[in-house]
Amino acid sequence: MLKSIQKRKNKLRAQRKARVRGKIFGTDTLPRLSVFKSNKYFYAQAINDTTGVTLASVNGQKMGLKANQTDVKQVAVAMAEALKSANIEAVIFDRNGYLYHGVVASFADALRESGIKL
Repeated sequence: MLKSIQKRKNKLRAQRKARVRGKIFGTDTLPRLSVFKSNKYFYAQAINDTTGVTLASVNGQKMGLKANQTDVKQVAVAMAEALKSANIEAVIFDRNGYLYHGVVASFADALRESGIKL
C-alpha cells in the first residue's frame, strides 16, 4: 500500500477515535469497554476512567483465536464471563475508531447475547 494512502487511513482513524473518545467516559459502575483489533488478533478491556484502572480484559492471542467473526464471538463470551465475575452487567462500548461492522459488530452482538448491556 502506498505510504500516502496509509497515512490518510491512520489520520482518519485517529480522528474517529478522538471524536468517539470525547463523548464517552467509563466509571466504576459503568466502565468503558475498549476494543483493539490487529490484522491477526482481537483484544478487549473494561476500563474505569476515573481511576485509570482496567477492571477486566481478554486477549484473543493468548486464547489462540484469530480476528475473524467466528473466533471473536468466543472472545466475547470470555469477556462476558470476566465482566460477570467482576460484578459488571452494563458497559459503554468504545469501538476505538473502528467502523461498527464486521468483527467489531459481531463482538458487540455476542456480548449482548451473553447478557451484557451495551
